[in-house]
Amino acid sequence: MSQIIAIHSFRGGTGKSNIIANIGATMALKGQRVGIIDTDIQSPGIHIIFGLKEEKIRLTLNDYLWKRCDIQDTAYDVTDTLIAESGNTDKIRGSLYLIPSSIKAAEIARILREGYDVVRLHDGFQEIISSLKLDYLLIDTHPGLNEETLISIGIANTLLIILRPDNQDFQGTAVTVDVARKLKAARILLVLNKALASFNFTDLQQQLEQIYDVPVVGILPLAEDMVQLASKGLFCLRYPQHPITQTIQEITDQLAGLVVSH
Repeated sequence: MSQIIAIHSFRGGTGKSNIIANIGATMALKGQRVGIIDTDIQSPGIHIIFGLKEEKIRLTLNDYLWKRCDIQDTAYDVTDTLIAESGNTDKIRGSLYLIPSSIKAAEIARILREGYDVVRLHDGFQEIISSLKLDYLLIDTHPGLNEETLISIGIANTLLIILRPDNQDFQGTAVTVDVARKLKAARILLVLNKALASFNFTDLQQQLEQIYDVPVVGILPLAEDMVQLASKGLFCLRYPQHPITQTIQEITDQLAGLVVSH
């Protein structure tokens, strides 16, 4: 049974796209067929992490939404990127596909001006799962709460919320969790990113779980290696022994149901 996982943050700058890219890569390493769809149409960017250059992107999610093509025409097989990053063909047992949004100013402006058919977007999720025979579809949502994000939250099997140790993020996450519960989200999980190494991660996890009554499936430290990589590749493949990579693997196991959330 295919799973839809919406990955969301109330505010931008949480590192959401990097986390999604690395979760997707980790799933593919484990032999899964995974799709990532960039529904952050107003400020797309996850394609950069996979080295998918603008000139190589012929069709995007925007083209599907404007009825110029089928959704499967916008999917790019980025499995080769994983092979290149890991340097080991035998390591990659699954497949990873990316459905990018357009980075062209005119396309973004049209979305901002006219909006789009969110029902068609919803239909596209089901079509891409079926056509690519996906085990997992990861949705990179637009920060905040808008109509398309609410639909993504409503249909997802799991909502993974990314936040930073920041009071604005804390307050926005409380709103998001409250809305997700009203939408009867099947499963809500939290990941705290960019935590200072000096923090007591165990205490922090307990505090967050008490505040939100939601499982915290990972706390990722603010790491110089991640900052230096600057979205120019997949961290978990560049640094396979790094604590961040180990935590990403644990988060992935939780999402796949291999570990029972406490």
